[in-house]
Amino acid sequence: MTAFRETLKTQRWDDHRYYHHSLVNQSLHLLSAISFLFAYALLFWAPWLAGLIGWAISMTSRQIGHFFFEPKGYDEENQATHEYKEKIKVGYNLKRKVILHAIWIASPIILYIEPPLFGLCKPYVGAPEFIHRVGQIWLCLGISGLVFRSLYLSVTRDVVTGLAWATKILTDPFHDIKLYHRAPLCLLNRGMMDPVAADNHG
Repeated sequence: MTAFRETLKTQRWDDHRYYHHSLVNQSLHLLSAISFLFAYALLFWAPWLAGLIGWAISMTSRQIGHFFFEPKGYDEENQATHEYKEKIKVGYNLKRKVILHAIWIASPIILYIEPPLFGLCKPYVGAPEFIHRVGQIWLCLGISGLVFRSLYLSVTRDVVTGLAWATKILTDPFHDIKLYHRAPLCLLNRGMMDPVAADNHG
């Protein structure tokens, strides 16, 4: 358990200090975290709606922050290039995220063209069933992405790393609210960038 806790703590800290310099990104992560908590609650009675919210709001706002507002130049604070950070990224780096989001965007198109989804489900009837089915597909995509990467890390690194990463992803909404609840106000008062201070560790 000690190794697991230390690995989780390190992954969280590396994620914060390497990938959350922009206060816009932090603010978008706060929006993402809050909407993810709504999606978590919906899992118990409307999983398809949780899938829609999780991707259309939570994931979209989160990744907009990373792709468009996070600096891609040399990281003076951590003495690291963007290329180095992408290479050592434990989870989904930007290239992997592009692939994941391409599947996300393509899935409703494929469903529209192939309603039975190659025999995996009954053809939908009407727009409400189509939206319902899209939500189910997106939920399955999110779970698959989490499980696949966790298993990959468990095989290529070690089980602790894989389990810690999966735990980090699932608990990120709670942790992001803790870290970034002041980000919108700071954005108004301090400008675009937030110096990543060591006292945020933990």
